Amino acid sequence: MVLSCLGVAQALFLCVYLIAKKEGNKKADAFLALVILGLTIRVGKSVLNVYLDLEPWQRNLGISGILLTGPFLWFYGKVLLVGKNNPSFKDYAHVFPFVIMVLFCFIIPNDGSLVAYLVYIAVFIHLAVYLGLSFRVYYKYVSKVHPQRANWYRNLVIGVVLIWLFYMGHLAGFFSFYIGGAIFFSLLIYMFSFLFLQKHAFRLGKYNSSTLDKHSSEQLMGSVKRLFIEQDIFLDSSISLDGIAERLKVPSRKLSQAINENEQKNFSDFVNGYRIEKAKTLLSDKKYSQEKIVAIAYDCGFGNVTSFNLAFKAKTNLTPSQYRKKSGIL
Repeated sequence: MVLSCLGVAQALFLCVYLIAKKEGNKKADAFLALVILGLTIRVGKSVLNVYLDLEPWQRNLGISGILLTGPFLWFYGKVLLVGKNNPSFKDYAHVFPFVIMVLFCFIIPNDGSLVAYLVYIAVFIHLAVYLGLSFRVYYKYVSKVHPQRANWYRNLVIGVVLIWLFYMGHLAGFFSFYIGGAIFFSLLIYMFSFLFLQKHAFRLGKYNSSTLDKHSSEQLMGSVKRLFIEQDIFLDSSISLDGIAERLKVPSRKLSQAINENEQKNFSDFVNGYRIEKAKTLLSDKKYSQEKIVAIAYDCGFGNVTSFNLAFKAKTNLTPSQYRKKSGIL
C-alpha cells in the first residue's frame, strides 16, 4: 500500500513538473505528462479498489485512464521523433473514447457481467493498438533522430507495454496478486524519475525546434572534422563556436547540435580533444624533449598552462610531465 501510494504521488509530481517547466518543448512535455497521468489514474484505481469498496462509476473513471494513455503516448512519439508540434483537430479525435468513458461512467456497466468484461477488454485492446502505432513511429524514425531521444521513447513505450502485460496477465489468471500492477508501476515511475534527473530526458527538447536531421548533422560533423584535421584550426587559441560556424556558413546553434549529437561533447571539450592529442604527440617526440610544458601548451592552442594541465589530466589521468616521463624520452 505504501509503495503503491508513493508511486502514485511521484507520478503526480512528474506530471506537475512537466507541465510547469519552462524550458524544452512544451507540447512534448504536456503529452508526456498526460501519458503519465493516464497511467496514474488507472493505477490509482487499482490501489483504491484493493482497500476501498469503490462504486462502479468510480472504477470506470479509473479504467478511463488507459484510454488517455495510448493516444498521448503516440502523440508524444510524433512530437519527439517526427517533430510534429501541432497535431490537427482530427488527431485529437483519438481522445474521443476517453471522453465517452468519462461522460457515461454512470451508465457503462462495471459489475462483473459479460458486458462489463467486454468493455474492460476493449479498453486494453485500445491501448494495444496505440502501443503498436507508437512502435511504428519509433521504428520509422529511429535512424533519423539522435539515439538518446529514440532510446528514451523506446524505453517509455516498453514500460507501458509491461504494465499492459501485467494487467492482461492478471485477467488471464497468470498473476493473482492484483495490487502487483500498482507496485510494478511504482517501480517504473521511480526508474523514469531516475532517468529524468540523472540522464538527459529533460534535455531532449533542447534541439526540438531545429531543422537539422541526423543525416545533415553527420555531414556537418564531417565538415568540422575535415577543417580541424586539414587546417589544424584548433591550434588557434582564439577559436570559437561562432567563428567555426561562420567559416562553414551554418548557424552556430546547428553546429553546436551536430557536435553534441555526434560526439556527445560540448564545443570546448571537442576542441580540447584535438589539442590534447597534439600535445601527446609533442610530449612523446624526442625533438621536443627539451621544450617546456608551458610552450607546448601554447603551441597546442591552450591560452594558459593551468587549463592545459587540467584538460590533459582529465583526458589521460596523467599530468603532461608524467606523460612525457612515461613516454620514455627523458
